[in-house]
Amino acid sequence: MPIRAVLWDIDDTIFDYTSADREGLRRMLADEGLPHLYASAEDALRRWRELTEHHWARFAAGEIDFQGQRRDRVRSFFARQLSDAEADEWFGRHVTHYEAAWSLFPDFLPVLDRLEGEYRHAVLSNSSLHNQDRKLRVLGVRDRFEAVLCAVELGVSKPEAAAFHAACKALGLSPQEVAYVGDHPDIDASAAGAAGLTGIWLDRAGQGGRPELIRITGLEELPGLLRSDTRFGAPSTFR
Repeated sequence: MPIRAVLWDIDDTIFDYTSADREGLRRMLADEGLPHLYASAEDALRRWRELTEHHWARFAAGEIDFQGQRRDRVRSFFARQLSDAEADEWFGRHVTHYEAAWSLFPDFLPVLDRLEGEYRHAVLSNSSLHNQDRKLRVLGVRDRFEAVLCAVELGVSKPEAAAFHAACKALGLSPQEVAYVGDHPDIDASAAGAAGLTGIWLDRAGQGGRPELIRITGLEELPGLLRSDTRFGAPSTFR
């Protein structure tokens, strides 16, 4: 059964989340000063990234809601209790700087243009529709996707198979007809494969080390891989 649609992750796949998040916090610290807990801005940036990954994992596991993980990130960053209002206000100021640094990866639009007409496109993200729909609209690409599905509204998140199946259902396709592209080897590529889709790991950093996964290091490799139509039978150039 041929691939008929590409299901995309957003953050750190088509949108440079890591750079925007770092630059947003850097600008925030320049405006408001470095918390006394940190010896340097780099220390603070490193800690913020660690906390983002930790609390996001709690959200993905259903331990906390979306707004709660944001508040807990701020409380952990300052290592003290803050009211919900205080945490929300701080995070809101951070978001202003973060959004000012938004950008798509430069390889995304050229590849999307190359695939147009051959493959349908949709999004599956472990975030909220409010955030991701707005992000795609600001970046000028929302109309390129038939559907945008997010964990908050679905009530289930990657790596659960139900999240991938919900996206396939929205497209009216079987999992075997859909390829999923994401930057995380486990919750994206491996989980998509386990759910019956064709999972593709976008390994922009060139980490490697996962020979069982279909891997590309840049989106420019994707059209050739899709058009090979061999169920991505592990050509060495994509390992």
